[in-house]
Amino acid sequence: MKTISRRNLLQSLPFFAIAPRFLSQTSKPVVSVKALNYFALEVSDMKRSLDFYQGLFGMPVQLHRDGGVLLRIGNGPQFMSLMPAGSNPPRIVPNVGMSVGNFNADRIVATLLEHGVTKAQASDPGLSGGPMKVRIKMRDRTQEVYLGDPDGLVLQLQDTSFCGGSGPLGNMCLAKPEPSPKQGLMAVKNLSHFTINSSDGNRSNAFYREVFGLPDRSKQGAAVGLGVGPGVMFLMFAGGGGGRGGAPAAPKPASINHVCMNMENFVPDAVMKTLASYGIPQRENPQGPVGPLKSYISLRMENRGGAPGGTPELYFTDPDGLLLQLQDVTYCGGAGFLGNVCVG
Repeated sequence: MKTISRRNLLQSLPFFAIAPRFLSQTSKPVVSVKALNYFALEVSDMKRSLDFYQGLFGMPVQLHRDGGVLLRIGNGPQFMSLMPAGSNPPRIVPNVGMSVGNFNADRIVATLLEHGVTKAQASDPGLSGGPMKVRIKMRDRTQEVYLGDPDGLVLQLQDTSFCGGSGPLGNMCLAKPEPSPKQGLMAVKNLSHFTINSSDGNRSNAFYREVFGLPDRSKQGAAVGLGVGPGVMFLMFAGGGGGRGGAPAAPKPASINHVCMNMENFVPDAVMKTLASYGIPQRENPQGPVGPLKSYISLRMENRGGAPGGTPELYFTDPDGLLLQLQDVTYCGGAGFLGNVCVG
């Protein structure tokens, strides 16, 4: 990831127009997250989706679990979970996996309570119990921590070795991942970011800065990329703030707009040709719904933190129309042709 000095960035962008209150000193401890860990798709046809992703990326199976399949991203333990949607519409599940060093469930919960989060009751619905609630669930011998953010987005907090498997840390998966029956046309290396639809982006940013200590890594117009870990991963929240008369907006269920994975030697035109050869042509109409099995490039211009002439951001949809993004391994949501010029 290329960096520019904070001073130079401040000269070129009104970066602190929404200055985070986390920059001020706080006596509360934070849950220090190290990386994004996984995302989950609920799909209409498991075989079709498994064939699609393995044929495109050659992803091995890291684990079979609960009727679903965990596909390894790069060298792992990061993974993509495919699960049957059943009678529900296919979707990107509104769960974000994040890893924590020296995982201790009780210590994490104690820290969250200091930030106004409450323990979920047995009768509370969902994995976390709802917005601003936390629950520890036992899966066999594995403690799993589920937190609901202000919009009810579920965050699963696990050890950095978590692969979705068994054992106290959930890091016991297949001793040797099952290789993909197809080599794949290109390889993904890691998770890059989640772009999340929230009811109030400013409130979400404040929550994640305060609770997790996430720094500002990039800026795209009014949206801020909050850095996860020391590398290039980030979270970005899109959504207006406030209700009528400036009153806080009532929490509403969050949704994940898209998930991005990264790859080496990212050449947009070459990736588009590869996608087209796999039956994912460029969409005809740049406006309106994308539809399944389409691809497109959106140029993020300088007014949204992009490069002169635009930073190419590449998207495609899977057989269910679920939206994913592909970028270079250096992409951090910032300026430059590869989007790799961010705050150091």
